[in-house]
Amino acid sequence: MSHRVVITGAGTINALGHDVPATLEAMREGRCGIGPLDIRDVDRLAVKIGGQVTDYDELTHFNRQQISLYDRFTQFTLLAARQALGQAGLSFSGDLADRSGVVLGTSGGGLNTQDENYRAVYEEGKNRVHPFIVPKLMNNAATSHVSMEWNLRGPSFTVATACASSNHAMGQAFNMIRSGMAEVMLAGGSESMLCFGGVKAWEGLRVMSKDACRPFSATRNGMVQGEGAGVFVFERLDHAKKRGAEILAEVAGFAMSSDASDIVMPSKQGAARAIAGALRDGGIDRSAVGYINAHGTGTAANDKTECAAVADVFGAQADNLMISSTKSMHGHLIGGTGAVELLACIMALRDGVVAPTIGYEEFDPECALDVVPNAAREAPVEVALSNAFAFGGLNAVLALKRAP
Repeated sequence: MSHRVVITGAGTINALGHDVPATLEAMREGRCGIGPLDIRDVDRLAVKIGGQVTDYDELTHFNRQQISLYDRFTQFTLLAARQALGQAGLSFSGDLADRSGVVLGTSGGGLNTQDENYRAVYEEGKNRVHPFIVPKLMNNAATSHVSMEWNLRGPSFTVATACASSNHAMGQAFNMIRSGMAEVMLAGGSESMLCFGGVKAWEGLRVMSKDACRPFSATRNGMVQGEGAGVFVFERLDHAKKRGAEILAEVAGFAMSSDASDIVMPSKQGAARAIAGALRDGGIDRSAVGYINAHGTGTAANDKTECAAVADVFGAQADNLMISSTKSMHGHLIGGTGAVELLACIMALRDGVVAPTIGYEEFDPECALDVVPNAAREAPVEVALSNAFAFGGLNAVLALKRAP
């Protein structure tokens, strides 16, 4: 038996806001959260901007014992999960606890902790580190702490597929509930790579912009890193209805594909297979799709490849689609990016407001789609897609419908 899956809670912290309402307000206003980085040794970086979470004090949210265990990416995850579960109004005990779990995406995991401790042993010459460094930096730390905090005893694990990690994680959660393996799953992702080592490594790829993220614009010159988390409560529809939960959206389809061609250059065919697969999985006609939250990194190769893939799948219908990249506002959260971007899909479905692609300056004939330039748009949307296309050629696309 196949079960329908809905979203009943959402939480986030990112460069646009410390919660969902603040984030959606910024998206509606087309506000940019990218600015000068405030990190150690920023003067040694060529790239000095990012979508950094500002006005954040970890001691406001966690005690010192917790902080000794929680890397910044874990802290962000716990805060987002707290919001999502607060909205969903769920607590877990007995059989529900056994049939509920966590699937989260991240790419760098505890990179801040690694950076700090490599500095300590190599630069400062220290011979000892804190005994909890390994459990603090491991990629599954956030998943484990969420499961412990809320007594989630069902299937729980972490997905690491670079920039598609969150979408892969949410897709796995969706499939688990749909198949009957679980009733409730917390899903999403988080990332905090805005430290000296994290930014310096990305500089080496020569895909980073030094001034702004301008997806689909002919003047684009690269991506901008961001940080933060997005966590959602995925729930079986009948379970949600039985307890009278507010439903934010329905998760209708999911597909994955592998380019199997290049470690960094995207493939139009691989992206198109994932998009078409999500529609097929959800039994969705192409004409029903109103909005696509694009991967839209702002690099020359990604943007034109993604637009070509959309055109291939939708044909003449592509001209009737709205497609935008919210990375222009919050930056690229790498493993956490799909989770924050799913909020834009929910906003389009629930509120009829499509987030814009800001920073758009000049038309690019290789990106000749309606990219909702610079200002949000009011329009009814019945079906939305969220695209994620990662380094390594690993693609994941989610299809969402308006709440039933």
